[in-house]
Amino acid sequence: MNSEQDKTPDGASSDSALFPPVDPFKVGIQGCCPRCGNGKLFDGLLSLKPRCAACDLDYAFADAGDGPAVFVILIVGFIVIGAVLWLQANYGPPIWVHILLFAPLTIILSLLSLRWCKGILIALQYRNKASEGRLHRD
Repeated sequence: MNSEQDKTPDGASSDSALFPPVDPFKVGIQGCCPRCGNGKLFDGLLSLKPRCAACDLDYAFADAGDGPAVFVILIVGFIVIGAVLWLQANYGPPIWVHILLFAPLTIILSLLSLRWCKGILIALQYRNKASEGRLHRD
């Protein structure tokens, strides 16, 4: 399928392929194609592939924007700051212990959860046919 075949006459994207629906959370966490669930979504850690190798879905529609970063900042920040406060209140270690423990934890959690959140949001975009808002001027 070409990307021209995925377009309707008014330019909007429509998916006429016959694939069973996939769970957006499952394929998002696994980093798989939101249409077929087989091809890979990511090329590297966070960059998207141009299209699915299995079903040839063009990933040009996928624009997660800053949404994944916001979710990661809020979730990882809550977890790490909660753990820092708990450790400080219960044991009172010196600052170097906090840095030694929580700097790597923050980096690892952020990178893992950013990939998962980006995959989930792209899969939800595809499933719900989300697109940029437009004003019709007739």
